[in-house]
Amino acid sequence: MTEKKYPPKKAQGNFDELSGKYCVRSLKLAEEGRKLIDWAESRMPVLAKLREEYSKTKPFKGYKIAGCLHVTKETAVLIRTFKDAGAEVSWSGCNPLSTNDAVAAALADEGISIFAWYDNKEDFYWCIERTIDEPPHLTLDDGCDLINTVHESYPDLAKNFILGGTEETTTGIQRLRARAASKKLYYPVYAVNDTETKWDFDNVYGTGQSTLDGILRATSVLLAGKNVVVAGHGHCGSGVAKRAKGMGANTICTEVKATAAIKAILEGHEVMTMDEAAKVGDIFVTATGVCDVIRKEHFEAMKEGAIVCNTGHYDAEITIPELEAISISKRTIRPNCEEYHLKNGKKIFLLAQGRLVNLAAAEGHPSEVMDMSFANQFMSHLRLVESHKAGKKLPLEVIDLPVEQDEFIANTKLESMGIKIDALSPKQIEYINDYNAGT
Repeated sequence: MTEKKYPPKKAQGNFDELSGKYCVRSLKLAEEGRKLIDWAESRMPVLAKLREEYSKTKPFKGYKIAGCLHVTKETAVLIRTFKDAGAEVSWSGCNPLSTNDAVAAALADEGISIFAWYDNKEDFYWCIERTIDEPPHLTLDDGCDLINTVHESYPDLAKNFILGGTEETTTGIQRLRARAASKKLYYPVYAVNDTETKWDFDNVYGTGQSTLDGILRATSVLLAGKNVVVAGHGHCGSGVAKRAKGMGANTICTEVKATAAIKAILEGHEVMTMDEAAKVGDIFVTATGVCDVIRKEHFEAMKEGAIVCNTGHYDAEITIPELEAISISKRTIRPNCEEYHLKNGKKIFLLAQGRLVNLAAAEGHPSEVMDMSFANQFMSHLRLVESHKAGKKLPLEVIDLPVEQDEFIANTKLESMGIKIDALSPKQIEYINDYNAGT
């Protein structure tokens, strides 16, 4: 369908290839990758249960899924689950710095059509396009880059062949809703991000822990006693602030939404504008999903040695061109940590090139929390396939998933943890539904 170009035009490093089926750093890393995937599998019981059930019936037989999502050990478990359920899978990473090369090698070695390696910025969209060389029936996205590529470059494919897709993250959902509002969404997309078992756990606890993990790996600083400024107090930002506070930091939140600011205050964080926070912060984390959150005036107001990083999907939240413009030099001081020497004499440290610090400098979210998010991905694609088989036409919208899916995933997770909860009695259900019941 698309013109195949092998090898990549601007790829860095050595690559193993096989008739254009995959492009990864080196197949020599495959055994290391398999160990990482096996580790993740042992901590993802919900996906394990789904794999056990659907590997028998193979509901995805005859369907191809193209995925654009961080190539981590947890993602590999999801890919294996799709494959065992009968799907043909092609994959690329959704961020230039989030691919684990060993995991990518293991997947290629297992027959997955994968195009991903760490630091593939020059060939990022080349990799995405390779996943749709053979047209997919379904797309799975994190950040909307695959969906956007298909819609903008191959509208006929989007309109006439692809049955539907899913979106994993807040930024992607925002872009998809804007596309749908403009009548430019050509196939239905399930909002996986908006399920309770995704954003109340993955976004909060996953982002909170993995972001601090990335900061510590890149800097090895002591968090206790530091002023940690978190831009944005949504699901992700609140998780970061909560974890930083738990490690002894003085937490400051910046917001544009009044209700979110009040929540931050009631959770024990200070709230101020970024102009104010820039003067007192030691560590800055952006988690907003919008551009230009930390700008020139903020860099110039920061303390000597301030650390700046981003945990939002794209690298636009920190205005790096303005940081470059006010710097006289920069150097890599340690992995994923660049020192900028400003014209005013101060030094600012930027982590992971302003990209997702939790994936570029660490390993992403823990397996246990991604278990529920990826169970949602699997079950949402199952819904798309079942609708197609039943001849049901879904609306060209961003579609919310039913609460029953959340309940199934949450109950399965509790069961795997050996935890039981109460159930409503018939009398309690009757009471809840009796609008005349009162004092």
